[in-house]
Amino acid sequence: MSADKQSENHKAERHKARQQKVKEAVDAKIAKAQTEKGVLLVMTGNGKGKTTAGFGNITRAVGHGKKAAVVQFIKGNWPCGERAVLEQVGVEFHVMATGFTWETQDREADTLAALSAWEAAETLLKDDTIDIVLLDELTYMVSYHYLELDRVLEALKNRPPMQHVIITGRACHRTILELADTVSEVQPIKHAFESGVKAQLGFDY
Repeated sequence: MSADKQSENHKAERHKARQQKVKEAVDAKIAKAQTEKGVLLVMTGNGKGKTTAGFGNITRAVGHGKKAAVVQFIKGNWPCGERAVLEQVGVEFHVMATGFTWETQDREADTLAALSAWEAAETLLKDDTIDIVLLDELTYMVSYHYLELDRVLEALKNRPPMQHVIITGRACHRTILELADTVSEVQPIKHAFESGVKAQLGFDY
């Protein structure tokens, strides 16, 4: 056997040994993770893609025959591609339709709209027939003090034990982060908007 062939065989054996150790570690974690419960997932950070990821989870759930619902805070009245598709397959939507708060500049109207949307969320968070709820951009409602933190926490803590909840938005309150089972932070590296590229139908919304 040539020296080159021996070297290739040696590399292959080392790779196989490394991968076997990785597999053993992963298998051990899988064997240990046997609890089934409703998971609270928070997608936060300043990067693009938090809402998109949340809708990805909703689509996955529906694809597996699960019942899903969405409450959208500060989304406004413009077309929502995800909503157009998901409502056709039975996903319930509630939308706080006043638009972005920095556009309306009407705290009273925004607070009333937030409370109305949150009341819908509270109903969903008590319904054990709903498998998964997306609370899109909820973090802003707490940051802007449109919703009381304690009221939000109470609903999250007392929801049906097998119900999954996804919260998206920047600057999530630390108490919600502590309550969450999984937290992902999306950080920006580059964004087309900073180069003058406007938000585009079918890609950004």
